[in-house]
Amino acid sequence: MTTPDLFPEAKYQLEAVTFEPTRQAGTARLKKFITRTGAHYASQRNYDYGPTNRNSVSALSPWIKHRLITQEEVLTQTLAHHSLSASMKFVQEVFWRSYFKGWMEQHPSVWHSYLNSLETALEALERDKLRKTDYDEAIAGRTGIDCFDHWCDELKETGYLHNHARMWFASIWIFTLRLPWELGADFFLNHLIDGDAAANTLSWRWVGGLHTKGKSYLARPSNIAQFTDGRFDPVGQLSPTAEPLIEDMDHPYVPLSLVQPIPQDEYVLLMTSEDCQPESFTTGAQIGVLGLLSATDPKQSTQVRAFEKGAVQDAISRSSQTLATVATTQDWGAALIEAAQKAGTNQIITPWAAIGPIATQLDATKAELEKAGIHLHQQQRTYDTLTWPHATKGFFKLKKKIPNILNDLGFIDV
Repeated sequence: MTTPDLFPEAKYQLEAVTFEPTRQAGTARLKKFITRTGAHYASQRNYDYGPTNRNSVSALSPWIKHRLITQEEVLTQTLAHHSLSASMKFVQEVFWRSYFKGWMEQHPSVWHSYLNSLETALEALERDKLRKTDYDEAIAGRTGIDCFDHWCDELKETGYLHNHARMWFASIWIFTLRLPWELGADFFLNHLIDGDAAANTLSWRWVGGLHTKGKSYLARPSNIAQFTDGRFDPVGQLSPTAEPLIEDMDHPYVPLSLVQPIPQDEYVLLMTSEDCQPESFTTGAQIGVLGLLSATDPKQSTQVRAFEKGAVQDAISRSSQTLATVATTQDWGAALIEAAQKAGTNQIITPWAAIGPIATQLDATKAELEKAGIHLHQQQRTYDTLTWPHATKGFFKLKKKIPNILNDLGFIDV
């Protein structure tokens, strides 16, 4: 089966995307794709034509992940061009990332369990030479499964994969190669420039049958052949079954933290790669800006590292503050104390960091900051406070609330 006749020209309009870590580049991509967020996206979104032709999807996720552009901006422009009914498929995709973040915030043990299991899986590789060889061949793109090896190389070269390819890749990793899902999730998180702790972890769990218990995702040769437009057809190479994974623990629901009022005193703004557009929601007496990046992780790809650094630097460059710097360090506590003392304040405000590496880094500074008499406040966006409370079960619960959330944001009337 080839491209639907509704858009017969789509696969011939080659459109590569350059992922430049700036707000300007993100808004330019949004402007270019926005007219396609209706019927075009609904009919084309599942097709992966490869890295030289991204016209079937928006490819906005790297900029959205770092909030160089925000979900609100994407939704505003989408609904300015299309009705909600015409653009619903695209609008739902925008909300999927928020669903994953909100669900993880309310089930934090999933993240901690993943980290523990990842450490165990990495240690096991050192004791099992055959498993280590299988793993090394997989991440090197030498499995002999053409589509999988291609996606592995594409990921490492570009820092991006079509969402359908991510699902196929994860399914092959788990059910054909029989490798621990945690190792695959770790590989993705270290190479995807839009890699998000919640979306990545929960997507891998969904494929494996852990997020929606008992329901796994099987990569089928016919599906791959259809939605890669015949580029790949791995007949006889993939597992014909996908027995859902099981785990020996439950992940209890934890209520969302109450957002505390932000002080009106003078403060230093802390910029991280979590949210690189603070000018759209921070107010008050800002007297300094500090951008922080963690010391280099040897597993993190150069593409991921460069995008994170470029995003933070771009955010800093838009600041009018004289005291605006970017630092790369593992000791965030010392850097924050120095910045606050230099600015003459004991208040630091930063955009909310959802569960993941940056939240962990901030948590590690709390005792040191308190000892120095410095207060760190995290500020949430209205979009998150309206969306996350509905992400307690499956996506369908949040999906039903989308019109109401858009109404609360002032985008539509219901």
